[in-house]
Amino acid sequence: MSSKPISFEIEKKLPDSLGRAGVIHTPHGDIQTPAFITVGTKATVKGVTVDHMKKFVGNQAALANTYHLFLQPGSDIIKEAGGLHKFANWNMPTFTDSGGFQVFSLGAAFGKGVTKFAQDAEGATKQAEQDGINVYSKELASQHGKLCVIDEEGVTFTSHIDGSMHRFTPERSIEIQHDIGADIIVAFDECTSPTADYDYQKEAMDRTHRWAKRSIMAHKGNYEALKKQGIYGVVQGGRHLDLRAESARVLTEMDFDGYAIGGSFSKEDLGESLKVVNEILPENKPRHLLGIGEPEDIIAGVLNGCDTFDCVAPTRIGRTGTIYTQTGELNEWGLPTFKKVNLNNAKFGRDHSQLDISESPIGQQYTKAYLHHLFKAKEMLGPQLASMHNLWTIVNYTHQVRKKILEA
Repeated sequence: MSSKPISFEIEKKLPDSLGRAGVIHTPHGDIQTPAFITVGTKATVKGVTVDHMKKFVGNQAALANTYHLFLQPGSDIIKEAGGLHKFANWNMPTFTDSGGFQVFSLGAAFGKGVTKFAQDAEGATKQAEQDGINVYSKELASQHGKLCVIDEEGVTFTSHIDGSMHRFTPERSIEIQHDIGADIIVAFDECTSPTADYDYQKEAMDRTHRWAKRSIMAHKGNYEALKKQGIYGVVQGGRHLDLRAESARVLTEMDFDGYAIGGSFSKEDLGESLKVVNEILPENKPRHLLGIGEPEDIIAGVLNGCDTFDCVAPTRIGRTGTIYTQTGELNEWGLPTFKKVNLNNAKFGRDHSQLDISESPIGQQYTKAYLHHLFKAKEMLGPQLASMHNLWTIVNYTHQVRKKILEA
């Protein structure tokens, strides 16, 4: 066992790929990888208690958002409470991101109908129609910083809550994450919009590398935090393979405990982009794919060397009545394939079949007609049940991928 608070061991490598199964050791327990990390942006997985997570979801870890917790309730209050684990009763390994994604990109990017995956406006609309969700969401757009002004030292931005002005620097982001107290924190980075051109992607990547150095120095300057928290560096570079490779090489030279892969990708190029990065990053350190984690993305991520994933999609679409269901067909791994079903559709009003053919604890107990009723009646139980089912689906699916690797 390493003397560092975060360490990683590989249990088995998948032949002919970068895939592996392993264990991340943290002060609050182990994470068996590959693993899906449940997102609890404001120190809450919306509508899901810790007991629900244990009984109905099965996640090993949770991720909170630095930007949101800084604005509300304030990192000082979380520190007063004894840190995130005590404040939220999250008795499991925890992550915080740097806040960079919210500060930089979403205020502008989602207003243009783009997501973590780059695509043209027509493609975004078609995908949204297929998924039964909107790419642009007022809820989403209202939760992120606006009017951000970037300089070499950091970024000045206004709060989505009250319009007040704030400033994040690498040092300040790390200080806030120290106060929040998650097991794994992330260096402050500039996350660009998928629509940014090559020159700006390079400029932002270079700035991210300079901020990575400052982040790790700020972390090492807090001896108490250094004993309890590990820090990940963030690989950037957009859709450009040469920039991704350069970012991986530069960050490998720094003493991070693990690596997060951030920014935007093309859906088609995701695997190749990750392969280029993970062939360079140290094999003995964990790699987290930020903000991407639907079933098909997890397979691409695992095969190309990623260990953990997070994504808001399971709860975001669940809150509006959309669930993951199995198609009945298997993929090349012998694992189920999925489709998204919008339970608000009138045809489900008299559909008394169970939510899904899977072993989902929620899916087996409730019917489509019942959840259709809950959403139409605007009962809060509907979003809760759909969110828990979706989370179980992704968490369990990623666990099944792990089992396949161990059995290979």
